[in-house]
Amino acid sequence: MEFVSQPQQEEHDDQRGNLKELMIIDNKNSDEIVQIQMHHDQVEETNMTSSETTKKCYMFFLGINYMLLFIGSISSSLLSKFYFNHKGDSRWVSTWVQSAGFPLLLLPICLPFYVFKSTHRKPFTNLTPKMLLLSIVIGFFLGLNNLLFSWGNSYLPVSTNSLVLSSQLVFTLITSFIIVKQKITYTNLNCVILLTISSVMLALGSSHDKPKDLTKTKYFIGFFSTIGAGLLFALYLPLMEKIYKEVSCYSMVMEMQIVMELAATVLATLGMIIDDGFSEMKKEGKNVFDLGEKAYWLTVMFNMVTWQFCFMGTAGMVFLTCSLTGGVCMTALIAVNVLGGVIVFGDNFGGIKVVSTLLCIWGFSSYLYGMYMKRKEEEEEEKKKDDSLEKLIKNDKDEQENMTEIVTLNT
Repeated sequence: MEFVSQPQQEEHDDQRGNLKELMIIDNKNSDEIVQIQMHHDQVEETNMTSSETTKKCYMFFLGINYMLLFIGSISSSLLSKFYFNHKGDSRWVSTWVQSAGFPLLLLPICLPFYVFKSTHRKPFTNLTPKMLLLSIVIGFFLGLNNLLFSWGNSYLPVSTNSLVLSSQLVFTLITSFIIVKQKITYTNLNCVILLTISSVMLALGSSHDKPKDLTKTKYFIGFFSTIGAGLLFALYLPLMEKIYKEVSCYSMVMEMQIVMELAATVLATLGMIIDDGFSEMKKEGKNVFDLGEKAYWLTVMFNMVTWQFCFMGTAGMVFLTCSLTGGVCMTALIAVNVLGGVIVFGDNFGGIKVVSTLLCIWGFSSYLYGMYMKRKEEEEEEKKKDDSLEKLIKNDKDEQENMTEIVTLNT
């Protein structure tokens, strides 16, 4: 046994003491790392739970808005045509009812704050002057769009009108590319091409199904009015997507929508006053509408409600997805609108409309498949990132455990 002198012994004790201190410090660091790891796991678990909750809420709101769009689009289109089919003749009245139901939008704006207490944000408190101005300007364009739609719907059969409106999708793709830098992919381009071909086929071959009392001139006025409505709506969708990027919640979307609808109603009201539209409504209800006054005012009232459903659904779809998806979802309802016109009003459903409807369905299906594949790729990329992060944390933990073992052995 080697003899150790007192100074050597003291030096050896000091080394052992230093090693113990290192071990204690290292153990402390190890405890801290363990605590950090536990905290990270808790945060990750909380984030996963929060992410799942957010995803469920997102899908719920998406479903609600598409349901509103579905009900509103079909019902408003059929009711608008119902008004004209039963001797209603005022295009300003038809324009006015499209936006005059805007007070209904106060329900999704005020109920969460005043009734359900699910939000701390007071309604209309975060709208900037810029947002208000943009909403007013876009609202006037929306009012013009409503007028063009009324002209088209007054002349064209509802099935033809609905299919012609599908042309707005090609305009939406172009304006989305210019305004919000929408990527043009094979799936959305394929969808647009198919729907455009559908509209061209309809334009070339469906003029024979016009009503007997409708002249060729009026038919083409209705046709090009509907094309104009599609153009304006194609501009409206990407503009709203760009504006919604500065919007923090769904309530703000509805607040901007109510301002737009108010501006559109002001424009329609001015037209009604100039054209003596309000007196015309009273005369139509009492003397012109062939189903009676009660049926007339019920038609007007339900038209106002269904149009708000349609606009709420459209705004929600653009906010939750993008302008092109909103346009595609509206186009997807064309086939149902066509069938509704055939069933309710007895519109002709010849070979051209059959092919056009099939092309619409084909285009929408291809777009849905593209969205599904894109979502799948995004989920795979996110999973790879999460796996890389977990691997990095595991490596750091293993290195720390190795350091602890080395210190323990030296001791």
